[in-house]
Amino acid sequence: MSDVIRRKIDRAEAAQQDGAPGADRGWRLALARAARNRLGLDVEFRRMSVRRASLAEVLELPPDRALLALLDGPEAGLGLLMLSAPVLSAFIEVQTIGRVSPQPAPGRKPTRTDAAMVAGLIDAALVEMEHILAEEADLVWAGGFRYASHLEDARPLGLLLEDDAYRVLVAEVALAGGVKSGEVILALPAQGRGRRPAVDASAVAALAGPQFTSALGAQVMQVDCTLLAVLGRVSLPLSRVMALAAGEVLPLPAAALDAVSLETLDGRRLAAGKLGQNRGMRAVKLAQGAAQMAPPQRKPDAAAPAPAANPAQPEVWRAAV
Repeated sequence: MSDVIRRKIDRAEAAQQDGAPGADRGWRLALARAARNRLGLDVEFRRMSVRRASLAEVLELPPDRALLALLDGPEAGLGLLMLSAPVLSAFIEVQTIGRVSPQPAPGRKPTRTDAAMVAGLIDAALVEMEHILAEEADLVWAGGFRYASHLEDARPLGLLLEDDAYRVLVAEVALAGGVKSGEVILALPAQGRGRRPAVDASAVAALAGPQFTSALGAQVMQVDCTLLAVLGRVSLPLSRVMALAAGEVLPLPAAALDAVSLETLDGRRLAAGKLGQNRGMRAVKLAQGAAQMAPPQRKPDAAAPAPAANPAQPEVWRAAV
């Protein structure tokens, strides 16, 4: 029962994501705002996709001569941000010559200096995305990451990143009105390790409403219940029970195929019926439903003292068949 309630609460805590933009829109806004506020550069997203990928698939994503920035995340999780050569070149040019040059990006690998010049921008974008997702479920996997270092080559990625599933955001961006364009790829562990989004009080209040009660009732009514079809009962001394042997026959004087009792494991009688068959299987046809049965007798108060055992009377073992 507690698991059912926990799942309901988790859904309420993430209720803000219904109809919300999620990490895809959050990353668009975050990177665009960070570039505008820190560099005075306009970044336009022309295309955006979000998908899950394995580590092997992530290792095939880095564009040629891209900056590979490792990201530190919650619980020692590692992410990866890839800036294609044109995008990195535009970020560097704005900081060095004050504008984005229409000339192609230089044909070289990114250096440590290049990484240092864009590290602040990367952190600003990641922080901004965390703020945007403060009340959305995607925060649990997209929040809490910061720039850690850069790699000069993609080969060590297979050893550094965990062999797990990743959420990959692939964006085609245009910079400075289309002077340069290229890909920005963000890959983060799909297993959320960050903090949960802030809970909307109205969503929590909805848990106590009729909708939650109805949903909880539906879950409870699907739980399996074991019933016993009792044909008859016999009482034997414990010594006789211990002496039973294979092949021995026990008479059931009160047994009747048309007087079957349907009972719970604790002996509560729910219905009456008769034994029969249905499609070659044994079956019990109900003659009287649980709603029509007389309520069970009230058990004696647990506080009342139990009657003293009579040592002269043998112990009796009761069996239901």
